[in-house]
Amino acid sequence: MDLELGHREPGVAGAAPRHGVDQRLPPLRAAGRVGRLRELRDRPGARPHGPGRVPGGQAHLREHRARGHRLVPRQDPKLAGPTRLPWPGHAPPARPRNPPPPPQRRKARPKKAMPYSTDPKANKSTLPDPPREDYDYIIVGGGSSGAALAARLSENPETTVALVEAGPHDKDLDEVLDLERWPELLESGLDWDYPVEPQENGNSFMRHARAKVLGGCSSHNSCIAFHTPAGDLREWVEMGAKGWEPENVLPLLKRLETNSRPGDNHGHDGPVELMDVPEDDPVGVAILDAAEQAGLPRSKFNEGEAVVNGAGFFQVNRKADGTRASSSVSYLHPISDRGNLDVLTDRQVSRVLFDGTRAVGIEYVDNPFNRKKQLRANREVILSAGAIDSPKLLLLSGIGPKEQLEEVGIDVLVDAPSVGENLQDHPEAVISWEAAKPMTRRSTQWWEIGIFARLDGDKDADLPDVMMHYGSVPFDMHTVRQGYPTADDAISLTPNIPHAKSRGTVKLRSADYRDKPKVDPRYFTDEEGYDLRIAVEGIKLARTIMNQPAIAEYKGRELFPGEDTTTDEEIGEYVKKTHNTVYHPVGTVKMGAPDDESAPLDPQLRVKGTEGLRVVDASIMPQIVAVNPNITCMLIGEKAADLITRG
Repeated sequence: MDLELGHREPGVAGAAPRHGVDQRLPPLRAAGRVGRLRELRDRPGARPHGPGRVPGGQAHLREHRARGHRLVPRQDPKLAGPTRLPWPGHAPPARPRNPPPPPQRRKARPKKAMPYSTDPKANKSTLPDPPREDYDYIIVGGGSSGAALAARLSENPETTVALVEAGPHDKDLDEVLDLERWPELLESGLDWDYPVEPQENGNSFMRHARAKVLGGCSSHNSCIAFHTPAGDLREWVEMGAKGWEPENVLPLLKRLETNSRPGDNHGHDGPVELMDVPEDDPVGVAILDAAEQAGLPRSKFNEGEAVVNGAGFFQVNRKADGTRASSSVSYLHPISDRGNLDVLTDRQVSRVLFDGTRAVGIEYVDNPFNRKKQLRANREVILSAGAIDSPKLLLLSGIGPKEQLEEVGIDVLVDAPSVGENLQDHPEAVISWEAAKPMTRRSTQWWEIGIFARLDGDKDADLPDVMMHYGSVPFDMHTVRQGYPTADDAISLTPNIPHAKSRGTVKLRSADYRDKPKVDPRYFTDEEGYDLRIAVEGIKLARTIMNQPAIAEYKGRELFPGEDTTTDEEIGEYVKKTHNTVYHPVGTVKMGAPDDESAPLDPQLRVKGTEGLRVVDASIMPQIVAVNPNITCMLIGEKAADLITRG
């Protein structure tokens, strides 16, 4: 007899609360086969299962327990006879078969006690007070944009800057700095780990990983590095973002990067190191050959205009020794002794302080007793907390939809109906095959190839309408839950939607800053059905590529959705229940024309209706970019520095 997580549907009478303040429940006790799976999960040498999760993360058990789920016997209808026990959200990891010795890498630092804890009571002492009582600029959030902005603003020695980060410093955390170990970070103490609200047409088990560590998601992600597509910037300008034209923004990429490639398209003395992924994976090379046979030529990324039809190995922001070139490593570590910049970690901001409608500082907590402290800003407060937490902070500060604020008991400072609206993401489908030969046991970050296509055949288009990543690992975190088979060695392709049309929201759950917000991406709810159609066509394109002669020697059986899933309707139903996210939420505090009521920000990133307050992070995008957006987020920090210092 097999076991499955049976559950009461969230949002109905009798359902347990899904999430909230201090709602951490003890892990379920398990014995027998479940205990054996834990042993398998935790043994040395396990390869990651999927681009965003450690096998068997305890957060999944907490989530299911919080939803009122229980372990119940069941017979899997998809497989004949009793099935094996799936670990919730993951398959058991595989032990490498005769793994090669690891290459010489950066020396591990001496073991230290972790400076963070998932239990607030473990932090028994408060932090020392900041060196100053006031600063010219206070930046809330030391992530991809915030770190870049702090470094640039503090280049003027007469300007004082405080960078306030809720998570710890990354300087002694090998699990953060070693890029290959990035899957360990998700659902850890360094992840805010936001569950989504129940989805009408999508996967309600989704969780949005948001980093809780200096460097933000650049300290948490797989460091896939794309220059911002000029076509996306042109569309931003059409939406009212005057001043963000490609000719005004893209030159900043050269200031940002030190690229291993020569040529005029690249910078060679910037803080962020970009390198080509070594073409060492034979299956990856065969995938590119197969894509070429399917009509998608080999391409190099970051060589001018975006690749619309083509495939290639990624560039990544990584150093030669395997250290991630995050925004903190790149922008902050080299200037740690800069006297006019204070990096204040382990401090969670609860709201922005105002004098009338002028932002004059922040309220924050640096202790387990919820005692509030304040920090004053002489010029500006700048929110760089990301597409989920920046709108949350605006709402907590009284800036947002009047009805929503009054509902949770927050005084309205500025009635801004569009704060927290326009949430966009890159939803992705997944299709996997069992590998006919053992897969690679070493990788830069396990997802090394991108494939782009324009499905409507428009040869003049400047942006693709489908992108997929190739992974040399099983990506079964949502398929195992549905009873699909998995394998220790698998080839995964993940078609995602570069410009999804569905729009979601971020709303407050309560007026308590510690409470997780309601994140509702509303996947696959666009009226035209565009998003689901692209996902279905992406699955079909992936099959076309994998049916080419070049990949035949590596391709085994199709694991999911399975060769018997053939019609558009069948594929669509599979996508809706098993899709994932590429973890790219954007757009929740978008910029636009000064008279655009749907845009909370003007093109200078100033919050309308206030003075001395800006937002600088992924939330400012009017439309999501067609590629992995992390370099774009750093670029936003660079651009914001110019807007602030040059006017």
